[in-house]
Amino acid sequence: MTSKASLIFNPSSGQGDPVEQLVTIRDILEPAINLDICPIHNKEIGAAELVRRAIAEGASMILVAGGDGTISAAAEALMNTEIPLGIIPTGTANSFARALGISSDITVACQTILTGINRRVDIALCNGKPMVLLAGIGYEAESIEQAKRHLKKLFGVLAYIQGGIKQFWNLKAFETQIETENQTMCLQSVAVTIANAAPVTSFLAHGAAGVILDDGLLDVTIVAPTNRTNALFAAYHLLITGFTGNTTNRNDIQHLRAKSVKVRTEPPQKVVLDGNLIETTPVEVNCIPGGLTVVVPSQ
Repeated sequence: MTSKASLIFNPSSGQGDPVEQLVTIRDILEPAINLDICPIHNKEIGAAELVRRAIAEGASMILVAGGDGTISAAAEALMNTEIPLGIIPTGTANSFARALGISSDITVACQTILTGINRRVDIALCNGKPMVLLAGIGYEAESIEQAKRHLKKLFGVLAYIQGGIKQFWNLKAFETQIETENQTMCLQSVAVTIANAAPVTSFLAHGAAGVILDDGLLDVTIVAPTNRTNALFAAYHLLITGFTGNTTNRNDIQHLRAKSVKVRTEPPQKVVLDGNLIETTPVEVNCIPGGLTVVVPSQ
């Protein structure tokens, strides 16, 4: 076990009590690891900068206690290094941890750090920003915008569901051009998801069975229903695909895999990257095979 690790701790993530969380983490890990606690206090010095400083000071392991956005930011400084990332999920959705089989229970997640194994997984860059999970264009981005921070604090994942339902009644199609290294396609869509990793609950990413974290490819799902009724059935089939692993067969759901993807829309659409709204289309996403090392459960 490493003798020294830096813990990037985001006290604003999720609904839990940050003081209690930190006490639990230290009680479990500090007998085995010399922890350097690095809390995120402001946006000027974010997770990526804290990781860079920790590496410069000799940390041989980086731990992150936070949500998907915090993990994604920290990963920027860990790309293409041999330094392992240990995850303690304390966010609202914790989708990246779920995709890796890491428990959302803090105690179990800390035990994984002590007993787990290193796994090299893909990471991607979306318009130059790190992407561990996915970029959602259209419906998903609009839904997440509806789930304001104060609602996430109060209601957790239910805030996303509420935002999705509200956005469903404002569903609008847009012109979409998707370009990969092998093809270009133009169509009308309501949602485009470019996934590096995705748990089953990220159902808009599951146009085909299984998003693989270490195949060197991005999974692109395009949802193009002609009305709200078809949109509802399309969502249902995508959810079933995620849970069962059986690929859906619908004309209004398309899927492709590629190393790089460019998406342009008319009009410009909002984009959510690893749970945070960034900018509007166009976007360019490039996969970095095996670019991140993560501590995962040994079984």
